Amino acid sequence: MQETRHQFREDLKELERQVLGGLDLVIGQLDRALESVSYQDVELAAMVVADDDRIDGRYLEVHQGILSLLARQSPVAGDLRLIAALLHVIKHVERMGDQCVNIAKTIPLTGHEPPVREEVLERILRMGRAARSEAGQAKRAFAQRDVELAEDLVRQDREINLLNREIFQLAIDIGTDPDTREWGMHMVMVARALERVGDNAVDIGEQTAFVVTGLFREFSDSSQPRANL
Repeated sequence: MQETRHQFREDLKELERQVLGGLDLVIGQLDRALESVSYQDVELAAMVVADDDRIDGRYLEVHQGILSLLARQSPVAGDLRLIAALLHVIKHVERMGDQCVNIAKTIPLTGHEPPVREEVLERILRMGRAARSEAGQAKRAFAQRDVELAEDLVRQDREINLLNREIFQLAIDIGTDPDTREWGMHMVMVARALERVGDNAVDIGEQTAFVVTGLFREFSDSSQPRANL
């Protein structure tokens, strides 16, 4: 029995490594997506779209691994809480990957030499750096079971939300040239995707707090637990 439990714990650790490794895949995708925006690199954008299969595959591997683990064992207390959290986290990882694809898909739509407005692009890249930082911090917080670090994700997310609103306003005021307005609308779509990456990072932070405390609460709420699981 003790040997079986030891194997269970090792399998659970491996699943967590796979889940958190998914965030590394997301960060790589985000870097390439932002580079494709910055340099209008259609070929790199196509690579981002194609590589999403790796994140989708990781999602399926983790799900199958958890189902297999549950079929062999009956986890209780903290182990069951971790398993539930891993299911949520890998779903957020998959969604973050989808947002990178959404960014990449805008690149062919803007043309080879779009009328770029530097004040908009500069904010897009700042948003991207903040979203990348959030993804990395969400990984560290979960791995270290650091609730304070997880809660700090909200601070970074506020910066992303502010930049998102600024980009939207700049796009509205961008002028009457049709090509420039079209490029501006595409940047609004990119900003929205980056905002969603940040939101999912905060959601992962919330799962960190859940694993540690057993209480689920939304960080952006009034800090009242929504459920006691």
